[in-house]
Amino acid sequence: MKLQIQSLTYFGAVLVIFWAWARPALGDQQLQASSFQVQKADVANSGKLADELAALSPRVNREEAKLLADRAFATVSKLRREYRMFGTPIFNNFLIYHGLRKRGYCYQWTEDLLLALDTLKLKTLELHWGDAYRGTWRENNCLVVTAKGQPFERGMILECWRHFGHLRWNLVLSDEDRYYENTKWAQFVRTRAASKRSTTNHGVAFQTRVAPRGKRGD
Repeated sequence: MKLQIQSLTYFGAVLVIFWAWARPALGDQQLQASSFQVQKADVANSGKLADELAALSPRVNREEAKLLADRAFATVSKLRREYRMFGTPIFNNFLIYHGLRKRGYCYQWTEDLLLALDTLKLKTLELHWGDAYRGTWRENNCLVVTAKGQPFERGMILECWRHFGHLRWNLVLSDEDRYYENTKWAQFVRTRAASKRSTTNHGVAFQTRVAPRGKRGD
C-alpha cells in the first residue's frame, strides 16, 4: 500500500511539472489563434483567395493556401482597427503626415502584412514585395504571393491601401499598374523586424491613387 501511495505521489508530481511546462506554450497557441480569427464577413472571400492561391501551381499545398488566406484577412482586419482608418486613403495619409495617425501608408500595410505572413513558415508559397512607380509621388506598394520558385510576374497581389484597409487581390499581370519586385526592401523590413529597430516613415507623403472598382477580389 505504501509503495502504491509513493507511486501515485510520484506520478502526480510528474503531471504537475508537465502541466507547468506546457501551459505557457498552450496559452501562446490559444492567443495566436484568437488574434488571427477571420471575421464572418470575410470567410467567403478568404475561401476564394485560398482557391486562387492554390491555382497558382499544382505544387501549392491547398491547406497552406487556406492558412495564408485566413491569416491575411485576419491580419488586415486587425490592422484596420489599430490604424483607426478615417475618411479616404488620401485623407488618411494627410492625418499620418501631420502626426494625427501613427501608421497607414501603403508601405506600412505591406510591411505589417509581410511580417505577419512570414510567421507561417510557408513551404509551397513565397512572399514578395512589389512596387509601382517606385521613387515617385505615385508610388504604391503591395505584397505578392507566388508558388515556390514561380516568377514574380505570375504572382497574386495582396493590397490594402487603395481599398482603405480592406484586402483585395488580383494577378500581377492583370493590374492596371505595373508592379516590380523589390527584394532589397523586403529584406530590409525583415532584418529590421528581427533586430527590433524602430521604424520611420519613408518616401510617400500623399498617395493619391485609388484603385477603381471591378478588380478581382472586389
